[in-house]
Amino acid sequence: MTLHYSIQEACAKKQVIKTIIGIDNFSFVNSIDKIKAAEIAGSTYIDIAANVDMLLEAKLFVSLPICVSSICVQELLACSKAGADMLEIGNFDSFYNKKITLTSQDILAMVQELKYRDPEVSICVTIPHVLSIEQQIGLAKQLDKLGIDMIQTEGWSSKQADLVDISDVIRVASATVGNVLALADAVDIPVVASSGISSLTAPMAISCGAAGVGVGSFFNYFGSGLELSKEINEMKNTMKLNAYSRYNMQKYLLEKDRLNALSKVT
Repeated sequence: MTLHYSIQEACAKKQVIKTIIGIDNFSFVNSIDKIKAAEIAGSTYIDIAANVDMLLEAKLFVSLPICVSSICVQELLACSKAGADMLEIGNFDSFYNKKITLTSQDILAMVQELKYRDPEVSICVTIPHVLSIEQQIGLAKQLDKLGIDMIQTEGWSSKQADLVDISDVIRVASATVGNVLALADAVDIPVVASSGISSLTAPMAISCGAAGVGVGSFFNYFGSGLELSKEINEMKNTMKLNAYSRYNMQKYLLEKDRLNALSKVT
């Protein structure tokens, strides 16, 4: 199935902002402010735990597309029937703390089961950072062949960085951005950068080929819905400026090539 039209449009512009509520967060009361702020500020979509009750509550409050995340096929299928716009095998952080990891074979088997049981559903898959970069690329290529709609990268850490220390902010996001660079060149489907992404590092991810970013822990810095809305807007603006600069550079290089070719003719 193709992506929701608004996600597809944001991918084309490389301006996807996915607000991650948390795969292990089943409290709608504790999530409602972040969900509302995401819609007010213009996030592309939100990502919540694959829980039918939470999904139905969220759909009452926002019109944004909703992605649900889990490593359980049954939970994902139940949410698909309840109206989820995208299913994601991923957001693995909480599972790493429990010493739970998925192999490439585990993920491919889950994708095949999902597509067999719900052929029309949109699927995103997080590529585990515990795999070597060669394994990540191999998995991404296999997923592309299976016809999934999007992949998401991870880094070594999604911990909150010290915002005062710019080098720490960049360090936390560096593995994620590096994985984007490798995976975006390997597949034709959109790649979303997640883990340690902030307003500062989101444009870096876009420059490396990401269609957008997934942000969760960074948004925990902001106590009120108003502060969070402002931060999401700031992130959108920096990503737009980055895309505009890249577009102008491409135009410049094309024009330079054209003038060089003309000079050789004359």
